Amino acid sequence: MGIEYQERAIDRHFAAFICRAAAGEVSDLFRLLVSLGSSAVGKGSSCFNLADLEGESIVVGKREFLLPRFEGLVKLLKDSPAVGLPGGPPCPLVLDGSGHLYLYRYWQYEQELARRILQKAGAASPNLDEYLLLDGLARLFPGRGELDRQKEAAVVALHRQFCVISGAPGTGKTSTVVRILVLLLEQDGERRQRIAMAAPTGKAAARLKRSIHDMKNSLDCSDEVKAAIPDDVVTIHRLLGTLAGSARFRHSLKNPLPFDTVIIDEASMVALPMMSALVTALRPDARLVLLGDRDQLASVEPGSVLGDICRAGSETRASPLSGSLVMLEKNYRFQAGSGIAEISRAVNAGQESEALELLKSCAGGISWQRSPAREELQSSLAKKVVEGYRGYLEGTSPLDALEQFDRFRLLCALREGPYGVGGLNHTVESILDREGLIGPKGSFYRGRPLMITVNNHPMQLFNGDTGILFPDSENGGELRAFFPAPDGGARSIAPERLPQHETAYAITIHKSQGSEFGRVLMILPPVDGELMTRELLYTGITRAKESVEIWANEEVFCAAVRKKTKRSSGFNF
Repeated sequence: MGIEYQERAIDRHFAAFICRAAAGEVSDLFRLLVSLGSSAVGKGSSCFNLADLEGESIVVGKREFLLPRFEGLVKLLKDSPAVGLPGGPPCPLVLDGSGHLYLYRYWQYEQELARRILQKAGAASPNLDEYLLLDGLARLFPGRGELDRQKEAAVVALHRQFCVISGAPGTGKTSTVVRILVLLLEQDGERRQRIAMAAPTGKAAARLKRSIHDMKNSLDCSDEVKAAIPDDVVTIHRLLGTLAGSARFRHSLKNPLPFDTVIIDEASMVALPMMSALVTALRPDARLVLLGDRDQLASVEPGSVLGDICRAGSETRASPLSGSLVMLEKNYRFQAGSGIAEISRAVNAGQESEALELLKSCAGGISWQRSPAREELQSSLAKKVVEGYRGYLEGTSPLDALEQFDRFRLLCALREGPYGVGGLNHTVESILDREGLIGPKGSFYRGRPLMITVNNHPMQLFNGDTGILFPDSENGGELRAFFPAPDGGARSIAPERLPQHETAYAITIHKSQGSEFGRVLMILPPVDGELMTRELLYTGITRAKESVEIWANEEVFCAAVRKKTKRSSGFNF
């Protein structure tokens, strides 16, 4: 039996369209290859690698196709007028010299992004005052050795137009970039750097903004420099300027961003099209600094740009990117021997035996139990849910409730089903209602946590923002939706005005990226699935600051540790 291909309607229709547009007779095998190319994009890749399926048997419905070897696949595609070659006239599909089949626009995204990043990686930042820089490094990174990675990251960011700072949660990416801001501002004297900071989601942007605000006063620099540190972090969409009714942005190659330095946080979440648009909109002499964890889940949309850059920069010193990449390794959040640190390292390395042993040891902030049967979920969850959410539900103020809500969170791998977001949120509501902690009458009730699922720029609410419905004591106890404000307070909005949102007692691990919670309960489904990968486990585990409890069957957990997300790309850095 061959590999079963579950063809989506969009892939089937796209392939049919290409075949109709191609002149002459088109084989069913060619149609299948076009469908596989479309499917690859739907699964997060920027292209379809012919080498992955050469010689394989592919089953589509009741029909089986035996694919030829690599050379035969290449010839079949090259013979079609619908498939072009790099450097040739534009065609709907592009086949590069390594056997990567692209939809044209994704080939274009990759080419433009690679070209511009390589240009920046090879360009030095001119006119640095090295004595001033050395003085700043000594003040801002005191008592640190010559090989300190945070200091190294600062040196690279100042000297180069392109810098990537990657590291796990707790390795100090944010504190490093705040010090980089100071060093940049100190270099400029009378002329201040024009600096922009952005993140892929509103939640991640707000978190970086709060971190910078909290760190300002403790920095060893002049009050003038402290005052000049940018206090605004926006989404990448807002930075580029979304145009209503268009996929394009106000800032582009013809209208570049007016900044000397652009810093992007949570860069692992940035998809290929967005990263290409961003880099294209930079001035030729602008500096770009990317922050992120290369081992986290990649973007929901096609591409794994941060991972591709980090692999290219770390595989060989000959890569033009090698001098632009700094990996932060020392963890300042977790002590040596921390269970969270150890199990995240084992999962990330694909060491299933060690990861399972650590999981079952229930030591150092880790605990485990097998996934309960569907009919036992509510009874199994009851105690954990009440303990985890009672504090915020009994909060004395909206701000108190928001702070306590982040002390515990349910994370899951799926959206649908009893072990997914929908089922678990319903289960949690039933538990809390029975306990008398909530009274869920209708959509709006006191204590309901909610997550925004679309960007709404006029209201300054963005996909991933989390708030709580709570009585407003200043307005006669009227129920309002409260969200964290950048200054550390809370802002409120009438529930009826909220953009699209969903209940958020439980959220997917994908949606949790960019967040930190005191304690995490991660619930995996009792059977393995395509979404269950080591990157998913690693991302969920590293959301926890104090402890993580994992409910999973051993075989499902081990299968996920073994399975590494594979996204095809043809980046040639």
